[in-house]
This record gives sequence, structure tokens and C-alpha cells, in this order.
Amino acid sequence: MKSTAVRETQLRARLAELSKHLHVIEDALDETPNKDVEERAVERESDEVLEGLGNAELLETHMIEAALVRVADGEYGYCVDCGDQINEERLDVLPATPKCRKCAS
Repeated sequence: MKSTAVRETQLRARLAELSKHLHVIEDALDETPNKDVEERAVERESDEVLEGLGNAELLETHMIEAALVRVADGEYGYCVDCGDQINEERLDVLPATPKCRKCAS
């Protein structure tokens, strides 16, 4: 079983990764649009993909931040709904998950 300290380190590392990537997305979205009409259409499509990715990463960021609060409160690894311990395998796949498999379904 992984310790909470190991999980916290993993969560913080992923948070740093997400932060860097969100800045890259933000910079890309802030670029001056191309004057060519066809190029602008392609850029708009790319921007929509980047915005979708950015939104997904923001959601993951919020989940990780909430998990870090649970770590600080000594509640990490326990389901926020039923209070049961979250399965180790589930935490391996979804380290920021706030719920056990039963409550999440």
C-alpha cells in the first residue's frame, strides 16, 4: 500500500504538469490570428480542441487541489460519501478520486 506522502508527491507532480500545460494552451490561444481566411478556419478548429483540453485539465486541477485538501485534513483515501477506505487499485488509476467505486457508480 502506498503511503499518503507518496500519493501527495504524485498529486503535486501532476498538478505542476497540468499548470505548465495550461500555460502553453493559454499562450497558444492568445496568439494573433492569421490573416488568411482558410488558415483562420483551421486555427479556430484548433482553438476549440485546445479549449476543450484546457477545460478537462482545469477540472483535473480542481480535483487534485481538493484531494490535497483531503491529504492535509487526514481524510485522503476515504470516500467522501460513505467514509469507507478507497481501494488501492482505484487510487492507482484515479489518485484524486474523492469516492469509492460503489459511491462513484
